[in-house]
Amino acid sequence: MTLATMLRGAFAAAAALSLAACGINSVPEKQEAAKAQWGNVESALQNRADKIPNLVSVVQAAAISEKDILQGVIDARARATSINITTDDLSNPEEFKKFNDAQNQLTQALGQLRTVVENYPQLASQPRFADLMVAIDEANNQINTERVRYNDLARDYNTEIRTFPSSIGANVVHGAKALEYFEADAAAKANPKVDMSAITGPSSGGATPAATN
Repeated sequence: MTLATMLRGAFAAAAALSLAACGINSVPEKQEAAKAQWGNVESALQNRADKIPNLVSVVQAAAISEKDILQGVIDARARATSINITTDDLSNPEEFKKFNDAQNQLTQALGQLRTVVENYPQLASQPRFADLMVAIDEANNQINTERVRYNDLARDYNTEIRTFPSSIGANVVHGAKALEYFEADAAAKANPKVDMSAITGPSSGGATPAATN
């Protein structure tokens, strides 16, 4: 091996190391990882949306008096499935918030429905209803899991594009923008106190089941 060949090899290795250090490769790799995980989030959300029509049909068949609550679930699902964002919108705070708010609204509506049907032992004891509620709970848990994984990858990417020397390649070469995060929705943790009027309008005035002691 000649000296010139050795020098060319050393130069190529140094150049590759320099490019890697400047985020030329690492920035898009981390961005693609976060976007790929976003696909898992969307899949989990769609899985939940697909189960809701069957749940609604079972509750409707039981003729519960809280029609506004049931309509709230129907309307919230329609809104959640009508708002879509692309991976390019993950860096758009307004679009991301609109999408996330619609999904959180659906989560709250489902929680309110669960609270209501607890006053209907006959409905709650139906095997099909019980199976659907288990499926909905599993879907919600999967959504939470995929959101956490997405947040982790988005944080990894956002840290990469802000940290020297990767920030050089991120800004000069890729024009990288930070990805938005899912944030915990406090209202979703207090389902019995959720105000559904924003979805359903004034209550239809249906009778409310007597509270159990």
